[in-house]
Amino acid sequence: MAEASRWHLGGIPKHKLRYREDVEIRTTLQELLLYSIFLINLCILTFGMVNPHMYYLNKVMSSLFLDTSVAGEERTNFKSIRSITDFWKFMEGPFLDGLYWDSWYNNEKLYDLKNSSRIYYENILLGLPRVRQLKVRNGTCKVYSFFRSLMDECYDKYTSKNEDMADFGLKQDTEWKYSSPGMNSPWHWGFVGVYQNGGYIFTLSKSKSETLNKFINLRMNSWITRGTRVIFIDFSVYNANVNLFCIIRLVAEFPATGGILTSWQFYSVKLLRYVSFYDYFIASCEIIFCIFIIVFTIQEIKKLKEFKFAYFKSIWNWLELLLLVLCFSTVFFSSYSNMQIYRMLGQLLRDTEKYSDFYFLAYWHIYYNNIIAITIFFAWIKNMFLAIINDTYSEVKADYSIGRRPDFQLGKMIKKSYNNALEKLKLKKPETDEDKERMENKDLAEKARREGFDEKEIQSAEQMKKWKERLEKKYYSTEIQDDYQTVTQQEFRDLFLYAVELEKELHYVSLKLNRVMRKVSALQY
Repeated sequence: MAEASRWHLGGIPKHKLRYREDVEIRTTLQELLLYSIFLINLCILTFGMVNPHMYYLNKVMSSLFLDTSVAGEERTNFKSIRSITDFWKFMEGPFLDGLYWDSWYNNEKLYDLKNSSRIYYENILLGLPRVRQLKVRNGTCKVYSFFRSLMDECYDKYTSKNEDMADFGLKQDTEWKYSSPGMNSPWHWGFVGVYQNGGYIFTLSKSKSETLNKFINLRMNSWITRGTRVIFIDFSVYNANVNLFCIIRLVAEFPATGGILTSWQFYSVKLLRYVSFYDYFIASCEIIFCIFIIVFTIQEIKKLKEFKFAYFKSIWNWLELLLLVLCFSTVFFSSYSNMQIYRMLGQLLRDTEKYSDFYFLAYWHIYYNNIIAITIFFAWIKNMFLAIINDTYSEVKADYSIGRRPDFQLGKMIKKSYNNALEKLKLKKPETDEDKERMENKDLAEKARREGFDEKEIQSAEQMKKWKERLEKKYYSTEIQDDYQTVTQQEFRDLFLYAVELEKELHYVSLKLNRVMRKVSALQY
């Protein structure tokens, strides 16, 4: 009788099946909890470095240098520049007024300037602003023969091949002589061209009057020519109140078609990252992020050793590899950006009489922000339903394909853990075996109703379950070594009725299977 009962359970004891199921669900919950912590940590890293003051600093700076117009009726600002005349009006008017703040609104002298401007009284101008232009040579394009009598000069669009590197104009100072680009300087992607560093460069003075005279001299001596293709205006400010650097670049492109196209970049970045207690909290999250990367890498290496080439057949494994590559790229960009900042920041702040190239630092900082944004996107793609519980998802899909409503064991496991916690805290009375059996029978009945069984079938199944449990309790026990037991006439009658009911149920199931097979065969044809 004991062997028959074991055969009825598929050869594996019932308590072992439940133990395996609990282990699988517990493992899934652990992985879900671990990955949830990873996502929370990644979100803190991504959004923790974002400061609302970044937006407001960009807003006030852009309003000052883009929207402020020339005094008078013309209302020319940087956005509305369309000609060389408009450009010089902006440089000698709104740009100078916005760059040099040396007195209060009541014309009193500012406190302890230390030979530096304070834009809006709060933002320190770092170093000296820089202006540079790139030109192309004459003869980089051809004039049609019919028009050579009217125009013998031709200046093509900007490329590194067409770039003019010869001295021009007065040929005295740096603004008239070509300067070679630096090795690590990033290129600039404009509207009509991609521009390298270098060109004809000059820095402004710390005196507003000297800078104005400089602009007038350049305008009178035609520093902007027909070969001019772009002019960059670069400078940086620092606001100690919010610990933010604002790196500003104003760009005026001179396309071969004529006219001027203006663009701009305002980058408010936190280059001094570890100052407050919150910054050190972010640093601890960065360390935790690195630990997660190591753990996930070890997991993937183990899976690769176990499955070998079959590992690459799963799209989820490819997503795991992509996520790891992005995580390592994030760590690389963060480390490189921090090293460059600490290597160059002190030198840039000491050389107050030169242009401080903070644009290079902001460039790498922006790259870091972009790569971590991509990382968090793919991290959320790989979520609990599509990756962590992939096996459960497959089972649910199979259940729905045959018209059944899936039974989510994960939810039961969470509910069970919750009830156990309440019992240990003595907030809930422990359940007896009878209560558990009654709840289990109720759950089975509800599940059967959801799957479309009628009440008669449910009652019949409950009766058969009671007969089965009573017979197993009587004849199946691990404590009894001898299989021989006497059977009374009433017990034999109950066993016979159980066998008859079981035969009816098997016949009923067989009829249903035959109907399903006929429908499947009809669909194939």
